[in-house]
Amino acid sequence: MTDTPHPFALLSGDGRSPVILHVPHSAREIPDAVRAGIVLGDEELERELDHITDAHTAEIAEAAAGLAGVMPWRFVNRLSRLVVDPERFPDEREEMLAAGMGAVYTRTTHGRALRPGEADAAPLVERYFEPYARAMTRAVADRLVAAGRAVIIDVHSYSSRRLPYELHGEGPRPPVCLGTDSFHTPPALLDAAREAFGETALDTPFGGTYVPLEFYGKRPEVSALMVEIRRDTYMTEPGGPAGPGLERLATALAGLVDAVSR
Repeated sequence: MTDTPHPFALLSGDGRSPVILHVPHSAREIPDAVRAGIVLGDEELERELDHITDAHTAEIAEAAAGLAGVMPWRFVNRLSRLVVDPERFPDEREEMLAAGMGAVYTRTTHGRALRPGEADAAPLVERYFEPYARAMTRAVADRLVAAGRAVIIDVHSYSSRRLPYELHGEGPRPPVCLGTDSFHTPPALLDAAREAFGETALDTPFGGTYVPLEFYGKRPEVSALMVEIRRDTYMTEPGGPAGPGLERLATALAGLVDAVSR
């Protein structure tokens, strides 16, 4: 694990496309300076990365982009969410902070200490979280100018079995969970996702979706949907190789992109 000069990447799509495939949790990379603040041993950290990483979701998004009739844009986090989680916010709701899962995690998926209790999150937020948020905001703003609208499709995955950190994981665990927002997820987007993926459920075991704060609750031209894929449908858990399900899911995601690009 070494220092990474480019912690995130905006990968160009068709200039006409309103779609951004957002992939925030696919990477395992942790810069050495950040690793120094993590209390887990090397083997323990690798096991934690197996559980917390949305493995192969960047490959699913890449394959889907190549299959789509109008290539979407992709915004991909190149660093592990153990550096910062770009989909949390520094003022995250109390229950997430209590679980050690705010913008800077302090506990693992199984409730063990990840960082010392007195660790200061501010330097990581300033170094990694804030530039990511600004860049994602610019990416959405550019789609609004170019296409008149922006569609953020969040590409995630989740364990087939509930992990201890899940606060609301007692519900169904469908092959694909669709996370929604009452303001930013219009019925047409939801219908297109259901058509593309087949067996789905709404907001279980995870709910909500990601919209940069500048637009959240203010700009209906920014629509958003979280696509949470159950890992046993495309890979060996935890942290293992991808299987043939990856291609099928990429094809489904490309179908969703095409449906909302029209």
